[in-house]
Amino acid sequence: MSFPAPYGAPGGLARRLREASLERWDAYCWHPFVQGLAEGTLPLACFQRYLVQDWLFLIQFARAKALAAFKAESLAALRTKASGLNALLSEMQMHLTYCAEWGLLEADVVAHTEAPETVSYTRWVLDRGMAGDILDLEVALAPCTIGYGEIALRIMAHPGRKRDGNPYESWIETYGSLGYQALAKSAAERLDALGISHGGDARFPSLSATFGEAARLEIAFWQMGLNAAS
Repeated sequence: MSFPAPYGAPGGLARRLREASLERWDAYCWHPFVQGLAEGTLPLACFQRYLVQDWLFLIQFARAKALAAFKAESLAALRTKASGLNALLSEMQMHLTYCAEWGLLEADVVAHTEAPETVSYTRWVLDRGMAGDILDLEVALAPCTIGYGEIALRIMAHPGRKRDGNPYESWIETYGSLGYQALAKSAAERLDALGISHGGDARFPSLSATFGEAARLEIAFWQMGLNAAS
C-alpha cells in the first residue's frame, strides 16, 4: 500500500519531524484500530470507548488551545488561536451529538472518568506547553491534528477499504473532508513557519523527541480503544 505524501514543505519542520519518527508515526497512522475503521471490522465496543475518551480528550485539548493563545507570538496568531478555540468548543457539542448516534447519551458520556491513557496524553501536552514556548506546544499538538488528516488519506487509499455498509464511513468522511484536510495542511504550514521564526534547526533534537512522544501517546490512545474488545 502506498501512503499519501506528508503535509508541509519539503525540508520544512513538519516533514522533518515526521521523518525522524517514521516508524512510530506509521504505527500510529496505521494502527489496527485504524485498519478496523477502514475495513469496517472494528468492534462496536471499541469505537464507543474511543468516542467517550475522545470527548474527554477534547476538554483538555481545548485547554491546550487556550494555552496556545496565551503563548501566541503575535496579535494575528492570538486571533487565529482564539478562533480555533471557539471552533473546537462548538465541535465538542457536535461530538456529543455524534456519540448519541452510537447509543451514548450525553449524561452517560460526561459521567465517565478519563482513562489512564487519556490522562497521560493530555497532561503531558499541557506540561510541554507550560514548560516551553509556542513551538514546543505546537509540536506536541501537531500529531493529533496532522495525524488524523493523514489517517483519513491512508484509509481512503487502502485497497481493502469498505465503503458500502461500513458503519465508520461518517468518521472517515469527516477527517477526509476538504475542511479537515485544509486544517491539517495549515497546521503543518504553521509548524514550518514557527520552525523558521523560533530556531527549529537548533532545537530539532528536543522537538523531535516531543513529536515522537506525542505519536507514542496517540498509539496508546488507539490501543486503549481496541482493548475494549478484550
